[in-house]
Amino acid sequence: MSKESVTVAGIDCGTNSIRLKIARVDADGMHEVVPRILRVIRLGQDVDKTHRFADEALERAYVAAREFAGVIAEHPIDGLRFVATSATRDAENREEFEDEIERILGVRPEVIPGTEEADLSFLGATSVVNRDDLPAPYLVVDLGGGSTEVQGAFYMNIGSVRMTERHLTNDPPTQTQIDEAVADVDEHIDEAFRTVDAGKARTIIGVSGTVTTMTALAMGLKEYDHTVVDGHRLSLEDAYAVDDKFLRMTRAERREYKTIHPGRIDVVGGGAVVWSRVLARVSEAAKADHGEAIDSFVASEHGLLDGIVLDYGRRLLAQ
Repeated sequence: MSKESVTVAGIDCGTNSIRLKIARVDADGMHEVVPRILRVIRLGQDVDKTHRFADEALERAYVAAREFAGVIAEHPIDGLRFVATSATRDAENREEFEDEIERILGVRPEVIPGTEEADLSFLGATSVVNRDDLPAPYLVVDLGGGSTEVQGAFYMNIGSVRMTERHLTNDPPTQTQIDEAVADVDEHIDEAFRTVDAGKARTIIGVSGTVTTMTALAMGLKEYDHTVVDGHRLSLEDAYAVDDKFLRMTRAERREYKTIHPGRIDVVGGGAVVWSRVLARVSEAAKADHGEAIDSFVASEHGLLDGIVLDYGRRLLAQ
């Protein structure tokens, strides 16, 4: 007799990108039916400034949603969950977006709070961790376009798109702009550390496009390869070097690197600022807490989207 299972689709709609995954979920976990499909739509374009979705950003989202609807139609599923995050939380015209997505896909987007986003990111990242290789406790950091979630417990309103639009407006950014971005990030980390006991961590797991892209660049990959990046352990020294290098590049210089998705060219520097500061601050906190600074992190391709699918599948099974 086959194990009881459900087949579910999950969509993660963030500030910079939208992703679809279809998987069968059973007692043993997730089994991919359709591996992750990613489209960069920059839904959060100017939301930090205007608090509204731009018309062109909405249209990019609808184009992706129609594509995803076609993929889903080819695979019988037991349910679909569409989760929207940072940009949608902040947009005054989000109802227009939610109405059209519901028309296209048949489900209404769930605009989840940052704390739930952090929980699901933690679930997705740790569901595939080889626990024999990595010392616990784990600190999971999901660095998005509009927000950064820490440890399934805290949500920071900083990300690659927000930092770029808020501070790094020159091409390349000036030192003053970089310093202002660092100060902004540190202020948010200070607040996060009042809730998250980051010093207890012995392993940092980084998820999201910024983290995996910068890891691939540090590895010297000529083209992005998720099978090589996923699970790779990178020293903090190498991470700082590649983050600083690409932060200070012009966009034209970044375009020469095929490893970077074209939709991340202009914002990857903003993500690099956030990532370097999070790594440095967590390492410092660990040294202060238990005497050992963390000197590396693990890049993971598994985060919020995996958490959405796994959690939703488990809930359907429980019903």
